[in-house]
Amino acid sequence: MKTELLDVDVSRNAQIVNQFKLILNNHLDDMVAGRIDKMYEIKEIADIIGIHSGHLSKVIKSETGHHACYFYEERILLEAKKLLADTTSPIGVIARMLDYDVSNFTKFFKKFTGTTPSSFRKSLASGI
Repeated sequence: MKTELLDVDVSRNAQIVNQFKLILNNHLDDMVAGRIDKMYEIKEIADIIGIHSGHLSKVIKSETGHHACYFYEERILLEAKKLLADTTSPIGVIARMLDYDVSNFTKFFKKFTGTTPSSFRKSLASGI
Protein backbone atom coordinates (compact mmCIF):
# COMPACT_ATOMS: atom_id res chain seq x y z
CA MET A 1 0.00 0.00 0.00
CA LYS A 2 2.78 2.44 0.86
CA THR A 3 4.45 1.73 -2.50
CA GLU A 4 1.24 2.66 -4.32
CA LEU A 5 1.15 6.01 -2.54
CA LEU A 6 4.75 6.72 -3.50
CA ASP A 7 4.05 5.85 -7.14
CA VAL A 8 1.08 8.22 -7.18
CA ASP A 9 3.21 10.99 -5.65
CA VAL A 10 6.05 10.44 -8.10
CA SER A 11 3.78 10.47 -11.12
CA ARG A 12 1.98 13.60 -9.86
CA ASN A 13 5.32 15.29 -9.31
CA ALA A 14 6.40 14.35 -12.83
CA GLN A 15 3.12 15.77 -14.13
CA ILE A 16 3.76 19.02 -12.26
CA VAL A 17 7.25 19.33 -13.76
CA ASN A 18 5.90 18.59 -17.24
CA GLN A 19 3.12 21.17 -16.82
CA PHE A 20 5.63 23.74 -15.59
CA LYS A 21 7.92 23.19 -18.58
CA LEU A 22 5.02 23.25 -21.05
CA ILE A 23 3.60 26.48 -19.62
CA LEU A 24 7.05 28.09 -19.50
CA ASN A 25 7.88 27.09 -23.06
CA ASN A 26 4.54 28.24 -24.43
CA HIS A 27 4.87 31.50 -22.52
CA LEU A 28 8.34 32.17 -23.91
CA ASP A 29 7.12 31.32 -27.41
CA ASP A 30 4.45 33.99 -26.92
CA MET A 31 7.04 36.50 -25.68
CA VAL A 32 9.36 35.98 -28.63
CA ALA A 33 6.41 36.21 -31.03
CA GLY A 34 5.43 39.53 -29.41
CA ARG A 35 2.02 38.31 -28.24
CA ILE A 36 2.91 39.23 -24.65
CA ASP A 37 5.58 41.42 -23.10
CA LYS A 38 5.87 40.36 -19.46
CA MET A 39 7.59 37.25 -18.14
CA TYR A 40 5.56 35.02 -15.86
CA GLU A 41 6.75 34.70 -12.30
CA ILE A 42 6.79 31.28 -10.62
CA LYS A 43 3.65 32.21 -8.68
CA GLU A 44 1.73 32.81 -11.89
CA ILE A 45 2.73 29.43 -13.30
CA ALA A 46 1.82 27.77 -9.99
CA ASP A 47 -1.59 29.47 -10.11
CA ILE A 48 -2.18 28.11 -13.62
CA ILE A 49 -1.28 24.60 -12.44
CA GLY A 50 -3.41 25.10 -9.33
CA ILE A 51 -0.76 24.63 -6.65
CA HIS A 52 1.18 26.83 -4.24
CA SER A 53 4.35 28.40 -5.64
CA GLY A 54 6.43 26.96 -2.79
CA HIS A 55 5.19 23.47 -3.59
CA LEU A 56 5.93 23.99 -7.29
CA SER A 57 9.48 25.12 -6.53
CA LYS A 58 10.03 22.18 -4.18
CA VAL A 59 8.71 19.64 -6.70
CA ILE A 60 10.82 21.05 -9.55
CA LYS A 61 13.97 20.95 -7.41
CA SER A 62 13.33 17.44 -6.09
CA GLU A 63 12.39 15.99 -9.49
CA THR A 64 15.03 17.66 -11.66
CA GLY A 65 17.83 18.67 -9.31
CA HIS A 66 17.46 22.24 -10.58
CA HIS A 67 15.62 25.29 -9.31
CA ALA A 68 12.81 26.66 -11.45
CA CYS A 69 14.97 29.63 -12.46
CA TYR A 70 17.35 27.21 -14.19
CA PHE A 71 14.65 26.38 -16.74
CA TYR A 72 13.83 30.05 -17.27
CA GLU A 73 17.50 30.89 -17.80
CA GLU A 74 18.12 27.91 -20.08
CA ARG A 75 15.23 28.79 -22.37
CA ILE A 76 15.94 32.54 -22.35
CA LEU A 77 19.55 31.86 -23.35
CA LEU A 78 18.42 29.58 -26.16
CA GLU A 79 16.07 32.26 -27.50
CA ALA A 80 18.64 35.02 -27.02
CA LYS A 81 21.21 33.11 -29.06
CA LYS A 82 18.71 32.48 -31.85
CA LEU A 83 17.66 36.13 -31.88
CA LEU A 84 21.24 37.40 -31.81
CA ALA A 85 22.01 35.33 -34.90
CA ASP A 86 19.70 37.71 -36.79
CA THR A 87 21.93 40.75 -37.12
CA THR A 88 19.05 42.95 -38.30
CA SER A 89 17.51 43.01 -34.81
CA PRO A 90 19.17 45.50 -32.44
CA ILE A 91 20.29 44.06 -29.12
CA GLY A 92 17.97 46.48 -27.28
CA VAL A 93 14.96 45.10 -29.16
CA ILE A 94 16.02 41.54 -28.33
CA ALA A 95 16.45 42.49 -24.68
CA ARG A 96 12.95 43.95 -24.53
CA MET A 97 11.50 40.91 -26.30
CA LEU A 98 12.87 38.83 -23.42
CA ASP A 99 11.61 41.26 -20.73
CA TYR A 100 15.00 42.82 -19.96
CA ASP A 101 16.48 46.26 -20.24
CA VAL A 102 19.72 46.30 -22.27
CA SER A 103 22.04 46.54 -19.27
CA ASN A 104 20.47 43.64 -17.38
CA PHE A 105 20.23 41.55 -20.55
CA THR A 106 23.95 42.07 -21.17
CA LYS A 107 24.79 41.10 -17.57
CA PHE A 108 22.51 38.05 -17.74
CA PHE A 109 23.92 36.90 -21.08
CA LYS A 110 27.54 37.40 -20.03
CA LYS A 111 27.00 35.59 -16.72
CA PHE A 112 25.89 32.42 -18.50
CA THR A 113 27.94 32.55 -21.71
CA GLY A 114 31.08 34.40 -20.66
CA THR A 115 30.62 36.93 -23.45
CA THR A 116 28.46 39.94 -24.17
CA PRO A 117 25.59 39.76 -26.66
CA SER A 118 27.50 41.96 -29.13
CA SER A 119 30.64 39.81 -28.84
CA PHE A 120 28.54 36.68 -29.28
CA ARG A 121 26.98 38.17 -32.39
CA LYS A 122 30.41 39.15 -33.77
CA SER A 123 31.74 35.64 -33.18
CA LEU A 124 28.80 34.23 -35.15
CA ALA A 125 29.48 36.63 -38.00
CA SER A 126 33.17 35.71 -38.12
CA GLY A 127 32.45 31.99 -37.89
CA ILE A 128 34.34 31.44 -34.62
